[in-house]
Amino acid sequence: MEAFVNWLNDIIWSQALIYLCLGVGLFYSITTRFLQVRHMKDIFKLMFKGEKSEAGISSFQALTLALSGRVGTGNIAGVATAIAFGGPGAVFWMWVMAFLGAGSAFIESALGQVYKTKQDGLFRGGPAFYIEKGLNIKWYAVLFAIVTVIATGFLLPGVQANSIALSVENAFGISPAITGAIIVVLLASIIFGGVKRIARVAELVVPFMALGYILVALIITFMNIGELPQVLKLIFSSAFGADAAFGGILGAAISWGVKRGIYSNEAGQGTGPHAAAAAEVSHPAKQGIVQAFSVYVDTLLVCSATAFMILITGMYNVTPEGKTAIVNNLGDMQPGPGYTQSAVEAVMPGFGAPFVALSLFFFAFTTIMAYYYMAETNLAYINRGAKRPWTGLLLKIVICAMVYYGSVKTAALAWALGDVGVGSMAWLNIIAILLLTKPALKVLKDYEAQLKAGKDPVFDPVKLGIKNADFWENEYNPIKEEKTG
Repeated sequence: MEAFVNWLNDIIWSQALIYLCLGVGLFYSITTRFLQVRHMKDIFKLMFKGEKSEAGISSFQALTLALSGRVGTGNIAGVATAIAFGGPGAVFWMWVMAFLGAGSAFIESALGQVYKTKQDGLFRGGPAFYIEKGLNIKWYAVLFAIVTVIATGFLLPGVQANSIALSVENAFGISPAITGAIIVVLLASIIFGGVKRIARVAELVVPFMALGYILVALIITFMNIGELPQVLKLIFSSAFGADAAFGGILGAAISWGVKRGIYSNEAGQGTGPHAAAAAEVSHPAKQGIVQAFSVYVDTLLVCSATAFMILITGMYNVTPEGKTAIVNNLGDMQPGPGYTQSAVEAVMPGFGAPFVALSLFFFAFTTIMAYYYMAETNLAYINRGAKRPWTGLLLKIVICAMVYYGSVKTAALAWALGDVGVGSMAWLNIIAILLLTKPALKVLKDYEAQLKAGKDPVFDPVKLGIKNADFWENEYNPIKEEKTG
């Protein structure tokens, strides 16, 4: 079974998917005239403008909910792996992937808003919704929804819990069984409170965890400030094969940087649109721009924090696949949280293990919350028009059970299965957004035209010739939005 799953995983996460994500990011950056640069000046105004409602959440809550999914253990372990197999130059290519991926994030998140619906009194949306409404291919939408429920509801939560349990055991000696039980209790208290409670927790926890982590990275960087110019030079020279030591692994630097960048920021994978669709805004482009910024936060800030801590302290190995070690500063340590732990310990002895354990707890726990929200949204899509309240309860029970099981068991097979699920989501979503490029670009053009005319943009799909945007056609009240936003 494990051999088959690994074989399937190698096919799904082949170079084809990696370069498809890179190519799509470049395509949307060009076709949107690099909106991720042009509209960043308005990001803070858009982020805090508008109010949550009975049906929706605020733009800031939607941003933090999306970041809950984007910022996870990959921001610690993934960066270490990229450096270990691709060298310091891989960090530059992660930055490139974030810059280009912001274009894809805008498109998918704007589409999530365009084709959202109000179901059971709450905004729901995401790839399953825009595949059915925008492409009129219901079987395709149902397939995406099923794949997402399995991946985010059954497979991935336990893996994140396993990361928490192991790091807590290493740092504090607490049994994984106890840690698992605590995680389940905390998770249940949040998810049984509904989407609004998840959004409120994300709004409070995500900024705190990201800023705290970045602050420690800045302290470590300033304590080694004399090394910073050399580290920056190393990243850029290695990224283009100009460094003597790393010149022979340029291909590995690009491959691992792009791959880990995609894994971390998730742009184009179809995860971000779920949270984006829940936001209460007057125009889909507003939330698209906010979600483009979330890719920057994930990679340019949080991943960079990890990279600078590791590189500036020299706490890393570089051993390209199939080659001898180029750098070996940590012996036989496996790439992962240990690199970051060693980096912090080098500057703040006794602080590294607890700091990484606490960081992993917040990063992974909020990711589990985001996974639940994605699974619940796709379950709601599958259940439309049918009264099956027991399925929602079953999902809550299953995700709590998988979290506990993952805490106390090794999750190698679950990781592989989860990667198959997420990779399948990425293939299905990227194909869908490419087919929906025309309405997505209409949304951006309309937003910019209204801005140029001095208006606060309001979306009218009929005027743009966009069909099946049911909420905006039949339920949206722009007068109410003017009062709140």
